[in-house]
Amino acid sequence: MIGVSNLDLLAFSQHQSNVDTWVKNSILPYYPATKITYITVGSEVTESPGNVSAMVVPAMVNVQAALKKVGLHSRIKVSSTHSLRILYRSFPPSAGAFNSKYAYFLKPMLDFLVENESPFMVDIYPYYAYRDSLSNVSLDYALFRPSSSEVIDPNTGLVYTNMFDAQLDSLYFALMGLNYKTLKIMVTESGWPSKGSVKETVATPDNAQTYNTNLIRHVINNTGTPAKPGEETDVYIFSLFNENRKPGLESERNWGLFFPDQTSVYSLDLTGRGNVDIITGANITSSNGTWCIASSTAKESDLQSALDWACGSGNVDCSAIQPSQPCFQPDTLVSHASYAFNSYFQQNGATDVVCSFGGSGLKTTKNPSKYAFHFHLLLVTRYSNGALFPEKKQYLP
Repeated sequence: MIGVSNLDLLAFSQHQSNVDTWVKNSILPYYPATKITYITVGSEVTESPGNVSAMVVPAMVNVQAALKKVGLHSRIKVSSTHSLRILYRSFPPSAGAFNSKYAYFLKPMLDFLVENESPFMVDIYPYYAYRDSLSNVSLDYALFRPSSSEVIDPNTGLVYTNMFDAQLDSLYFALMGLNYKTLKIMVTESGWPSKGSVKETVATPDNAQTYNTNLIRHVINNTGTPAKPGEETDVYIFSLFNENRKPGLESERNWGLFFPDQTSVYSLDLTGRGNVDIITGANITSSNGTWCIASSTAKESDLQSALDWACGSGNVDCSAIQPSQPCFQPDTLVSHASYAFNSYFQQNGATDVVCSFGGSGLKTTKNPSKYAFHFHLLLVTRYSNGALFPEKKQYLP
């Protein structure tokens, strides 16, 4: 998903040639080797300090025209992301309605999205609703916890057990109120901060882990929402990395799954099946809380021999560490050997003997999944001026 920043909206809206050049230089050289599926024109423009909203639709039209010229208009969809504050009213969900002051650009945008079969993109954050309405919203309700009390929409009788669904349905009802009943919604950001300022007491690693785990499970199970049961929804987690130079409250710098040095902020199951070890595919609750990994001081030749044995005579299924498979990256001998060693270790009693591997194996009580970098869910992050990596530029995994 490629973003056109709010700063570029003026140039993109005024001159088609600017957009044609941008597509030529920023899209064509990388497509289709990079699977580009969406271009977002502007981000939360109603929150932007400058009056850029009026430029969004003309810029979207020009991007669509540029894609059509190169034959990509049916493969790459054009849309724009919005804050939930584009709504004037969101509770109860059935009373969801857009703020009338945005009508001048919203209706043309919705017509564009329908005509080009693009989704309406929105950022949904139950965290903010809870933080700003402590007396009206329960933490369990915001975190998808099963113990949450139910909230009943008095107009429809629909029962809500979490705030995410209620906020999403308020958008569906707002769209239906304008007769856009078939427009799909994509949640382009959602998440929970792991650290906050003094008054942001619920911004903790435990709550962030709980929210994102429950969100993933909710999405993968395709349960839909009370108003749209069974409806599949694409959701992006914000964000991949903490943004250590972002201004604002402490929470603004702590939405990531990883610190800028690439270590985990907290462990997160991305499969939706429960707490599963990302490295081994085995249950994190291993025998006696121990794991077997490859020793970083072992000779390369010894590691290779032990890896070959584990994947051969040791009967370990090593398909996951083959090229293009989920655990191939990082593509190092130590990483691949650790996968095979731990799989064999867990399958054969987790004793000292089965972690020997000729001296190449090493037992540990630290869960290795906390240092893994394998993802099975769409993740999004945004950064500018090298904010993620102030010391050096790096690409995002």
